[in-house]
Amino acid sequence: MNPALCIVMPVLDEAETLAARLRALQRFRQRGVRVVVVDGGSQDGTLAIARAHADLALLAPRGRAAQMNAGAAACPAEVLLFLHADTELPDQADALVRRATLGPQAWGRFDVRIDSPRWPLRLVAALMNHRSRWTGIATGDQALFVRHELFQQVGGFPDLPLMEDIALSRLLKRHGRPVCLRERVSTSARRWERHGIWRTVLLMWRLRAAYFLGADPRQLAIRYGYKPR
Repeated sequence: MNPALCIVMPVLDEAETLAARLRALQRFRQRGVRVVVVDGGSQDGTLAIARAHADLALLAPRGRAAQMNAGAAACPAEVLLFLHADTELPDQADALVRRATLGPQAWGRFDVRIDSPRWPLRLVAALMNHRSRWTGIATGDQALFVRHELFQQVGGFPDLPLMEDIALSRLLKRHGRPVCLRERVSTSARRWERHGIWRTVLLMWRLRAAYFLGADPRQLAIRYGYKPR
């Protein structure tokens, strides 16, 4: 019997924090949720940690889109939830997702909070949630979830090195707007703290605007700091 929910987590060199993140998911596994970790070629022991704490750990070509598609293909659950390695789910996330996808809406996301007491990051999170609710576009930080059949119908994540979450949201919106859960996932502040809050925000705005204007996602990924395959 297929599980009702599968959590798919793409990872790359996350050994320092991955064990704690996966231990936080054990309560969901005890309730029948399947956890699949997809490694993009880590060099720090990430895959071994994943094998010790997940239902399935596998290798895939590097890139979140490719890794998440591989994880989805390996887990024929009724609903898929895509979770970044630096994001933590609320306690009843499994029940919330099941309830949200039992009706006519087939996909959705959570509100997000950034794990920091700094008021600029609280503002950034509030703006992310407001923008997402207004546009119907979900970001990866918001733990996007979707019925497996719809995910397959739209062809999964487009194979992009950046903006794959936006690209998938645009495909899914053709089949209905998302459920926007007000319960919050908590995501790490490391991206903003490493590069500076406002510098990171401005960079993401520029990259997002360039993407909507038709810029090559591979060039945008290089500007963001990703290394090409």
